[in-house]
Amino acid sequence: MTTTWIAAHRSAVINPYEGFGLFEPRGFTDRTVRQSLRLAGGGDALRIRLSNRYGKEPLRIGGAHLAVRTRGSGIDPGSDTPLRFSGAETATVPVGEELVSDPVELPVSAGEELTVSLYLPGDTGLSTYTAVPYDIGYAVPGERLSAELLEDAEELSTGHYLTGVDVLAAADTRIAVAFGDSWIEGAFTTPGADNSFPARLSRRLTRGWIVNQGISGNRLLSDEVGEHLLARVDRDVLAVPGVSHVLIHIGLNDIGLPGARSYPEPPTDRPSADDLVTGLTALADRLHAAGLVAIGGTLGPYEGCVYDGVDSPEGQAVRREVNAWLLGDAHPFDAVIDIAAAVADPEQPTRIRAEFNAGDGLHVNDAGAKAIADAVDVTLLDL
Repeated sequence: MTTTWIAAHRSAVINPYEGFGLFEPRGFTDRTVRQSLRLAGGGDALRIRLSNRYGKEPLRIGGAHLAVRTRGSGIDPGSDTPLRFSGAETATVPVGEELVSDPVELPVSAGEELTVSLYLPGDTGLSTYTAVPYDIGYAVPGERLSAELLEDAEELSTGHYLTGVDVLAAADTRIAVAFGDSWIEGAFTTPGADNSFPARLSRRLTRGWIVNQGISGNRLLSDEVGEHLLARVDRDVLAVPGVSHVLIHIGLNDIGLPGARSYPEPPTDRPSADDLVTGLTALADRLHAAGLVAIGGTLGPYEGCVYDGVDSPEGQAVRREVNAWLLGDAHPFDAVIDIAAAVADPEQPTRIRAEFNAGDGLHVNDAGAKAIADAVDVTLLDL
């Protein structure tokens, strides 16, 4: 069987130096940082990806280990394996670049939980980070790469430097990239449960799988939080090995964040429905030009959300127009998932159903993510 490298896990990253941030950036000095992930697919070997895309100094890796996760910060010590980079156990990631480990000859399967431990000996400066990692991470002073458990560890709610895992799989394996905002990334679903709607949908597939390139707070047309979606296409979709399909949910932050940023004054930079239609069309055209199947998603309901300035009559009108376009015949996507209908309150369809509401009126909980995944016709993902 011919094999090749296929993405089995992805985490899109944010610049910690952005002017507007929903998350607290941080760095590390003389710390072991331990982070876990769950593989969406398996293979005969794997390699780990680390990123210093937004760092202002070279990132020194004093050691990196891979292990099978047990619970919390715990690892199976019998599985603990040093990672190597061009044969060495230490490495430096240049400013703005990514580092890929040497292959580890370890057969893995979909659903396996692995842990990556990084020893960061120097002052990293603010880290290139992920808003919603797979699970809570841990940091302790000193080099503790092989420790079975990290005692008295600081808990990390954001992810740092770890951006992906590739597996050596059959060369005809095809995957989908879930691309967009917090509804894609899985904000407000249970950490460590892998309950984002793309993850739940991935487990329904009989061939291939889905990797997640969502960024909570991300926008289609404007930077912050994260580079805007149209700017991320090359790196976060086209460069993902094995990609054939793309699932998209984007636009709520284009509508709502201008209001949040300017509150209590009215925003001056909220895009119109035509602006979003133009941007979504450009996105679909870019994906089609690369030979990919582009699957759009209606914008989820958010009336009554608790964040000042996000919900407004003007924004609701834009959402209504964009969704009408997506559900019509003029859109350029190969298919559209009606994400909004899957979780809307039947009596008040501009709001999330109570049993699916994560509590803020803007995001869905585990049950809501499952409802979206269950509403998708899996034949759309003929991977």
